[in-house]
Amino acid sequence: MPDITPAPLTPEAGRTEKGARTNLLAWARGIELREFDQAWNLMGDAAKAQTSRAQFNALFHPLRDITVAVPGGEMEGAAGSSYYTVPTTVTGTRTDGTKAVLKGNVVLRRVNDVDGATPAQLKWHIEQVNLRPA
Repeated sequence: MPDITPAPLTPEAGRTEKGARTNLLAWARGIELREFDQAWNLMGDAAKAQTSRAQFNALFHPLRDITVAVPGGEMEGAAGSSYYTVPTTVTGTRTDGTKAVLKGNVVLRRVNDVDGATPAQLKWHIEQVNLRPA
């Protein structure tokens, strides 16, 4: 089983778009490698509450030759947090040979350096996965 853990970054880089993309790319790689449990584990609590592990696995399990496209996203700040929203496209082949396409946004979040924030909150994590059949 390949390890898809995001590469460590300096604290400064970890707070930037580079930090968000490092986590996003690890998640995308996990899906492409069919390491769905590892990819799900990279999601934050809000995303896990939105989509159970079983639902997440069911979304991708029927697909082969999966590709996850995560081009550049948009950074924004709000109420003590930073958000990185990325339009995402997942393509794959179903077992019957037909093409499947899922599209939507993946939103990452980190709490800015706010007193009382936990170490986990200060790191980028996937807050929402909004993929739907295209």
